[in-house]
Amino acid sequence: MASTIFHATATPSVKPVPLTCQIYVGLKPSTASVNSSRFNCRRLTTTTTSTVKSESVFVVKAIETVKKLGLSDAECEAAVVAGKIPEAPPVPPKPAAPAGTPIVPSLPLSRRPRRNRRSPALRESFQETHISPANFVYPLFIHEGEEDTPIGAMPGCYRLGWRHGLVKEVAKARDVGVNSIMLFPKVPDALKSPAGDEAYNENGLVPRTIRLLKDKYPNLVIYTDVALDPYSSDGHDGIVREDGVIMNDETVHQLCKQAVSQARAGADVVSPSDMMDGRVGAIRAALDAEGFQHVSIMSYTAKYASSFYGPFREALDSNPRFGDKKTYQMNPANYREALVEAHGDESEGADILLVKPGLPYLDIIRLLRDKSPLPIAAYQVSGEYSMIKAGGIRKMIDEERVMMESLMCLRRAGADIILTYFALQAATCLCGEKRCELSD
Repeated sequence: MASTIFHATATPSVKPVPLTCQIYVGLKPSTASVNSSRFNCRRLTTTTTSTVKSESVFVVKAIETVKKLGLSDAECEAAVVAGKIPEAPPVPPKPAAPAGTPIVPSLPLSRRPRRNRRSPALRESFQETHISPANFVYPLFIHEGEEDTPIGAMPGCYRLGWRHGLVKEVAKARDVGVNSIMLFPKVPDALKSPAGDEAYNENGLVPRTIRLLKDKYPNLVIYTDVALDPYSSDGHDGIVREDGVIMNDETVHQLCKQAVSQARAGADVVSPSDMMDGRVGAIRAALDAEGFQHVSIMSYTAKYASSFYGPFREALDSNPRFGDKKTYQMNPANYREALVEAHGDESEGADILLVKPGLPYLDIIRLLRDKSPLPIAAYQVSGEYSMIKAGGIRKMIDEERVMMESLMCLRRAGADIILTYFALQAATCLCGEKRCELSD
């Protein structure tokens, strides 16, 4: 006698289920960290057996259960032995090929890599690179004003008022799992000078901002930029001699004072981006001498003299007053030189090595990943961000998919963390609040 199977739908409790979104598999949130509720992610409420959408736009489907027939295991086994096999769906027919498809013998292949790519579940099972909001550092522009000022060359980015807009933006980032930020100040022209003394003003814009954020979010990880260009009346990363030469050792002296000032305010990671020789070792010694042994150094190890920085310089109004930065930033044509810089920074006490820009220099990221045991950071710079944004605005590309693919490429190349202006948008995708898949 064939068994008849009845389907019934369970009705879950109306009590809200508090869930978290902490583990990410590929580009979608994993349910590995969810408790016994077996739902997908964050703060869900179910009230009926139908599909429900919560305020967090997560779709929840009630669990289907099967009504049991009341037979014991022995009775079920006996029925099968007696030939009374329960009904099950038939084997699906083999899909037909389109008309005109040639009939050929199967190729004699012992290995067919496509077997591991034939379904979304298999592709996800074998995915080699994973990304989560914890991998992002969110660069934020700040200024002395009350209002948030849009940056024309960087759609969606603003110079944030340090007391209001910045705090709101940090709160939004933390809500989707981004707990690391980096501060870049727009300094009033009246405070700029040839030696960039405002860089180590204990009550300057950056130290004030650090203290404000640490007071409100004690566990927020704050990275700071160590360089003179935002504070220099010449717009260069170092002190400029009257003949136009960037002075190395004198600049390093100023950078040490800047780093100590930022550490004293509460910075977690200071990031020398100036590319002066010997600055990592000098900053490490200065920090240690002042009792800041716990403060990390993320060195801009391979910072290239790139054309991708234009929108950033508009954001901070920090274009060089004359010349270029090629005597201290690296030649984009050079590969092996990155190893020279990396070995020097490692020996001087760097904790993290950064490559800038990101996507055009994936080979350099992989080089440092293979040669160094230190964490590797990549900076997806303003030009990369603005090109993707512009393409999305013009409907030439799917902005979200290109954004996520570009970030995954940086991770695949070897970056442990990524500085990206997409941090908030990408983390929102990863938490499932928008459709964002790489594959169709």
